[in-house]
Amino acid sequence: QVQLVESGGGLVQAGGSLRLSCAASGRTFGRATVAWFRQAPGKEHGFVAGIIWSGGGTYYADSVKGRFTISRDNTKDTVYLQMNSLKPEDTAVYYCAVDLSMGVTADADDYDYWGQGTQVTVSS
Repeated sequence: QVQLVESGGGLVQAGGSLRLSCAASGRTFGRATVAWFRQAPGKEHGFVAGIIWSGGGTYYADSVKGRFTISRDNTKDTVYLQMNSLKPEDTAVYYCAVDLSMGVTADADDYDYWGQGTQVTVSS
């Protein structure tokens, strides 16, 4: 079992920044992929960014490339999402998720564990 706890969400003006954290407990990530998804009202989970825990390879949705950065701290079993130049369309609940199989996938159905989510609201 893996428990994930997100934090760092909030209200920010357009152009501002936030850093989300995802702290894991229960087991090590090993070769897992850890990803951030987001869900706006009335929409499905959308892939934002992912990182392969063992090698550190990163992947981003086109909509956030150049603005968001995903990283990890192995000593704290924590994954971060640094979000810069935020736009109103980034408003959503952001979820951390873990896929225990190898490789990165943007399909939410492939992820085994999910956090409870943290709200990010960007005002115009």
